[in-house]
Amino acid sequence: MTASDWSKILKQLRTKPAVMQKFIRNCKPKERKTGIASKKCERCGRFGAHLSQYNLNLCRHCFREIAEEIGFHKYN
Repeated sequence: MTASDWSKILKQLRTKPAVMQKFIRNCKPKERKTGIASKKCERCGRFGAHLSQYNLNLCRHCFREIAEEIGFHKYN
């Protein structure tokens, strides 16, 4: 089950609180501690090519877009 499926199902179960509690208790996706799914870009949500240096938590694509705005200089 993907994260998008998880959110779709929760939207459908809002009208049924008892069923929703049971679903959350038994089918909740686990928190990832290692592997590619443990780090996610804060801006777009990508998993790959992650820059966690300086606590940026961005993928390389987002970093290239906003690097000069946050104070990084590009050298040729």
